[in-house]
Amino acid sequence: MPNVQTRRNFLRTAPIAAAALPAVLPLTDTLLQAQAPAAEAGQAATFQVFPAETIEGLMNELEVSHGSKDLITGKVGVSMTISAENNKVAKEFEYHQHRDHVFQILEGMTRYELGGTPKNPRQIRPGEWLAPDSEGCKVITLKKGDMLVVPRMTPHKRITEESVTLLLINATSPA
Repeated sequence: MPNVQTRRNFLRTAPIAAAALPAVLPLTDTLLQAQAPAAEAGQAATFQVFPAETIEGLMNELEVSHGSKDLITGKVGVSMTISAENNKVAKEFEYHQHRDHVFQILEGMTRYELGGTPKNPRQIRPGEWLAPDSEGCKVITLKKGDMLVVPRMTPHKRITEESVTLLLINATSPA
Protein backbone atom coordinates (compact mmCIF):
# COMPACT_ATOMS: atom_id res chain seq x y z
CA MET A 1 0.00 0.00 0.00
CA PRO A 2 1.41 3.47 -0.78
CA ASN A 3 2.99 5.50 2.02
CA VAL A 4 1.02 8.63 1.12
CA GLN A 5 -2.16 9.00 3.19
CA THR A 6 -5.19 9.74 1.03
CA ARG A 7 -8.91 9.48 1.74
CA ARG A 8 -9.09 6.38 -0.42
CA ASN A 9 -6.17 4.74 1.45
CA PHE A 10 -7.80 5.61 4.78
CA LEU A 11 -11.10 4.05 3.73
CA ARG A 12 -9.23 0.89 2.72
CA THR A 13 -7.23 0.68 5.96
CA ALA A 14 -9.79 1.80 8.58
CA PRO A 15 -11.21 -1.73 9.13
CA ILE A 16 -7.65 -3.07 9.51
CA ALA A 17 -6.85 -0.36 12.06
CA ALA A 18 -10.05 -1.11 13.95
CA ALA A 19 -9.20 -4.82 14.07
CA ALA A 20 -5.83 -3.96 15.63
CA LEU A 21 -7.46 -2.11 18.54
CA PRO A 22 -9.27 -4.79 20.61
CA ALA A 23 -7.17 -4.13 23.73
CA VAL A 24 -7.93 -0.41 23.53
CA LEU A 25 -11.55 -0.54 22.38
CA PRO A 26 -13.65 -3.22 24.03
CA LEU A 27 -16.28 -2.77 21.31
CA THR A 28 -14.03 -3.44 18.32
CA ASP A 29 -16.02 -6.56 17.44
CA THR A 30 -19.21 -4.47 17.51
CA LEU A 31 -17.54 -1.81 15.37
CA LEU A 32 -16.59 -4.33 12.73
CA GLN A 33 -20.05 -5.96 12.83
CA ALA A 34 -21.63 -2.58 12.06
CA GLN A 35 -20.31 -2.91 8.52
CA ALA A 36 -22.43 -6.02 8.04
CA PRO A 37 -25.64 -5.92 10.07
CA ALA A 38 -27.94 -8.90 9.55
CA ALA A 39 -31.24 -7.99 7.89
CA GLU A 40 -33.12 -10.54 10.02
CA ALA A 41 -32.05 -13.33 12.30
CA GLY A 42 -30.70 -16.23 10.27
CA GLN A 43 -30.25 -14.22 7.07
CA ALA A 44 -26.97 -13.29 5.45
CA ALA A 45 -25.53 -9.94 6.51
CA THR A 46 -25.70 -6.96 4.20
CA PHE A 47 -22.91 -4.43 3.87
CA GLN A 48 -22.85 -0.69 3.73
CA VAL A 49 -20.30 0.73 1.33
CA PHE A 50 -19.25 4.36 1.38
CA PRO A 51 -17.35 4.97 -1.87
CA ALA A 52 -14.53 7.52 -1.73
CA GLU A 53 -16.48 9.75 -4.12
CA THR A 54 -19.42 9.84 -1.69
CA ILE A 55 -17.16 10.70 1.25
CA GLU A 56 -15.39 13.38 -0.78
CA GLY A 57 -18.74 14.88 -1.82
CA LEU A 58 -19.88 15.02 1.81
CA MET A 59 -16.59 16.60 2.83
CA ASN A 60 -16.90 19.29 0.17
CA GLU A 61 -20.49 20.00 1.22
CA LEU A 62 -19.58 20.20 4.92
CA GLU A 63 -16.51 22.36 4.35
CA VAL A 64 -18.85 24.99 2.87
CA SER A 65 -21.64 24.74 5.46
CA HIS A 66 -19.61 23.64 8.55
CA GLY A 67 -21.80 20.99 10.07
CA SER A 68 -22.18 17.24 10.50
CA LYS A 69 -23.55 14.34 8.49
CA ASP A 70 -24.34 10.96 10.05
CA LEU A 71 -23.22 7.95 8.00
CA ILE A 72 -24.38 5.32 10.50
CA THR A 73 -26.59 6.08 13.47
CA GLY A 74 -26.77 3.75 16.45
CA LYS A 75 -26.69 0.48 14.51
CA VAL A 76 -25.27 -2.27 16.71
CA GLY A 77 -23.96 0.35 19.14
CA VAL A 78 -21.92 2.22 16.52
CA SER A 79 -22.34 5.59 14.91
CA MET A 80 -20.19 7.30 12.28
CA THR A 81 -20.31 11.03 11.57
CA ILE A 82 -18.36 13.33 9.28
CA SER A 83 -18.01 16.85 10.72
CA ALA A 84 -16.43 20.09 9.55
CA GLU A 85 -15.79 23.05 11.82
CA ASN A 86 -13.97 26.34 11.76
CA ASN A 87 -12.64 28.31 14.77
CA LYS A 88 -14.45 26.21 17.39
CA VAL A 89 -13.36 25.73 20.97
CA ALA A 90 -15.00 23.27 23.37
CA LYS A 91 -15.78 25.07 26.63
CA GLU A 92 -15.42 21.99 28.80
CA PHE A 93 -13.92 18.54 28.93
CA GLU A 94 -16.33 15.66 28.35
CA TYR A 95 -16.05 12.01 29.21
CA HIS A 96 -18.34 9.01 28.89
CA GLN A 97 -18.85 5.78 30.81
CA HIS A 98 -20.18 3.73 27.88
CA ARG A 99 -18.62 5.27 24.76
CA ASP A 100 -15.25 5.05 22.99
CA HIS A 101 -14.31 7.51 20.23
CA VAL A 102 -12.12 7.15 17.16
CA PHE A 103 -11.30 10.41 15.35
CA GLN A 104 -9.75 10.41 11.85
CA ILE A 105 -8.66 13.80 10.50
CA LEU A 106 -9.68 14.02 6.84
CA GLU A 107 -8.68 17.65 6.16
CA GLY A 108 -7.11 20.45 8.19
CA MET A 109 -5.90 20.23 11.76
CA THR A 110 -7.17 20.46 15.32
CA ARG A 111 -5.87 20.16 18.86
CA TYR A 112 -7.09 17.87 21.64
CA GLU A 113 -6.60 18.15 25.36
CA LEU A 114 -6.77 14.60 26.76
CA GLY A 115 -6.67 12.75 30.05
CA GLY A 116 -5.81 14.10 33.44
CA THR A 117 -8.10 14.43 36.45
CA PRO A 118 -11.37 16.29 35.85
CA LYS A 119 -11.90 19.26 38.20
CA ASN A 120 -15.43 20.05 39.40
CA PRO A 121 -17.15 17.51 37.15
CA ARG A 122 -20.91 17.34 36.85
CA GLN A 123 -23.02 14.53 35.47
CA ILE A 124 -25.23 15.81 32.63
CA ARG A 125 -27.04 12.49 32.10
CA PRO A 126 -26.36 8.88 33.15
CA GLY A 127 -22.81 7.93 32.17
CA GLU A 128 -21.94 11.41 30.75
CA TRP A 129 -19.90 14.13 32.49
CA LEU A 130 -18.57 17.62 31.80
CA ALA A 131 -15.76 19.39 33.66
CA PRO A 132 -14.36 22.91 33.18
CA ASP A 133 -10.76 21.67 33.57
CA SER A 134 -8.72 18.48 33.72
CA GLU A 135 -5.55 18.71 35.77
CA GLY A 136 -2.54 17.05 34.12
CA CYS A 137 -4.11 16.70 30.67
CA LYS A 138 -1.89 16.29 27.62
CA VAL A 139 -2.18 18.41 24.49
CA ILE A 140 -1.81 16.84 21.05
CA THR A 141 -2.20 18.34 17.60
CA LEU A 142 -3.72 16.22 14.85
CA LYS A 143 -3.40 16.90 11.14
CA LYS A 144 -4.74 15.30 7.98
CA GLY A 145 -4.34 11.53 8.11
CA ASP A 146 -3.89 11.30 11.90
CA MET A 147 -6.15 9.06 13.98
CA LEU A 148 -6.93 9.38 17.67
CA VAL A 149 -8.53 6.71 19.87
CA VAL A 150 -10.19 8.05 23.04
CA PRO A 151 -11.24 5.21 25.37
CA ARG A 152 -14.29 5.60 27.60
CA MET A 153 -13.82 7.66 30.80
CA THR A 154 -10.99 9.69 29.21
CA PRO A 155 -11.60 13.44 29.59
CA HIS A 156 -11.20 15.22 26.25
CA LYS A 157 -11.93 18.47 24.47
CA ARG A 158 -11.21 19.77 20.97
CA ILE A 159 -9.85 23.17 19.98
CA THR A 160 -9.94 24.04 16.28
CA GLU A 161 -8.18 27.34 15.56
CA GLU A 162 -8.60 27.21 11.79
CA SER A 163 -10.60 24.40 10.15
CA VAL A 164 -10.90 20.65 10.32
CA THR A 165 -12.97 17.94 8.67
CA LEU A 166 -13.03 14.69 10.61
CA LEU A 167 -14.64 11.30 10.80
CA LEU A 168 -15.93 10.37 14.26
CA ILE A 169 -16.71 6.76 15.12
CA ASN A 170 -18.56 6.20 18.41
CA ALA A 171 -18.70 2.68 19.81
CA THR A 172 -21.24 2.40 22.64
CA SER A 173 -21.90 -0.41 25.07
CA PRO A 174 -25.20 -0.92 26.88
CA ALA A 175 -25.63 1.08 30.09
